[in-house]
Amino acid sequence: MNTDELAALGQQLRVDSVRASAAAGSGHPTSSMSAADLLAVLLANHLRYDFERPEHPVNDRFVLSKGHASPLLYAAYKAAGAIEDGELVTFRKIGSRLEGHPTPRRLPWVETATGSLGQGLPVGVGIALAGKRLDRTGYRVWVLCGDSELAEGSVWEAAEHAGYENLDNLTAIVDVNRLGQRGPTRHGHDLAAYARRFQAFDWHTIEVDGHDVDAIDRAYGEALSTTGQPTVILARTLKGRGVAAVEDREGLHGKPPWRTARACTASRCPRPRTPSPNSAGPVTCTSASPSRRSPPRCAR
Repeated sequence: MNTDELAALGQQLRVDSVRASAAAGSGHPTSSMSAADLLAVLLANHLRYDFERPEHPVNDRFVLSKGHASPLLYAAYKAAGAIEDGELVTFRKIGSRLEGHPTPRRLPWVETATGSLGQGLPVGVGIALAGKRLDRTGYRVWVLCGDSELAEGSVWEAAEHAGYENLDNLTAIVDVNRLGQRGPTRHGHDLAAYARRFQAFDWHTIEVDGHDVDAIDRAYGEALSTTGQPTVILARTLKGRGVAAVEDREGLHGKPPWRTARACTASRCPRPRTPSPNSAGPVTCTSASPSRRSPPRCAR
């Protein structure tokens, strides 16, 4: 995807995150909106994944460590054609597969349950170790973290182990939106403070504007080309990005922005071209009416 298409996809992921939360009357849309561009670029240009065959051994692994941003994950599934729009708006309803935090027993594309913050990176390190030592199929592990969870000791235990094991098949993406559940985080938007901590554990660090899709694209490419070290991409973002009424404002964590929901429309944006696990290049996925029963057909 080109710059305009990536930006449009990011905005569509925001719209759908808000729509899902508004339909449920609960959820974490502002946490989803800050990371939308990060996930859009990953999904469209770098994640090698066949949604028709989630068990494929060469599929990349994606872990949403900030599991409360599940509306963003489900919006990405919709963009990839894995679920349809009607299911998206069943978010958090009784009987729906789309729970408040993603669970692998309900959805075949979810690697691990994430809800307790600080658990995603440790799990990602374990998956990356298995990829290096056992599976050896060449998949990459991508972990999307929030900045608030970097206060968890488990994150730094995992970071130390990943550096020690030289896990260059692991990339952590940190959504540094500076706002947690109860207010500003300790380091706010000080990316250098986070970088120094990861560098102490022998990680390759990249600092980036988390809303500049071209810069994000380059950062992912740099991560893919880095050898001998795990990579962390520290992305400066704004919570609630895209809507002035909620952007970078405190007190809106875990609250569906009703004014934002009324402003959002279900406009259609370009479908992502998801890289196939069987090919070095991307594939184009199309489906007139995507659903979990009839996944999109992909062709090189």
